[in-house]
Amino acid sequence: MSEPLGGLWYACWYGLLMTYFTLGHSFRFAGRRHLPPSGPALLIANHESYIDPLLIALASPRHLAFLARSNLFHGIFGRFLRSVNVFPVDQEGFAREGLKAMIDMLAAGWPALIFPEGERSSDGVMKPFRPGIHLIIKKTGAPIVPCGIAGAYEALPRWRHPPIPGHSPLFLPPGNCTIAVEIGKPIDSARFRNMPREEALAQLFEEVKKVQERAEQLRRR
Repeated sequence: MSEPLGGLWYACWYGLLMTYFTLGHSFRFAGRRHLPPSGPALLIANHESYIDPLLIALASPRHLAFLARSNLFHGIFGRFLRSVNVFPVDQEGFAREGLKAMIDMLAAGWPALIFPEGERSSDGVMKPFRPGIHLIIKKTGAPIVPCGIAGAYEALPRWRHPPIPGHSPLFLPPGNCTIAVEIGKPIDSARFRNMPREEALAQLFEEVKKVQERAEQLRRR
């Protein structure tokens, strides 16, 4: 996989989104140094909102690869998604096709992001991880980087469109829509490769939960 349109285009939208989330939602992030500087990395994060991939990308020092449902890839928006390293998978076959696409991304050396809950939280609380993440770990051996997101549910829960702009602006007292991201230290995937699936899922959940709690503490109050 080559990087579409190169780093200049990625940097352009990165700057625009960083400005918006910093000014409008007092965005904070920590742990950039924890992402391996090269080679594949499997980033796993809690899933609170549609904007979660953007937030992890803003917190990352490397350009990330993502998956999205193929029904989003229409017209100008579809071209934009492809240009910023988002790759389509069929909605109906998301589990099987998505897992294969994620494995291919890692094999190509990308740092790739996945949300093991499988869908956005309906109440802001983390849900148990689905088993596909264990298969990816066994197939790839990529280092695992736990990431935590806090505040995205308040800014854009699954029942609200679009996010409230300027609801927690940087230059005013903070509201309840401030956002923070924490990137945790990488974990050797060998730790989970031969572990029983349910035990592995439970331990991965706890790793992400710890980082998510640190992100919650990082939010502007």
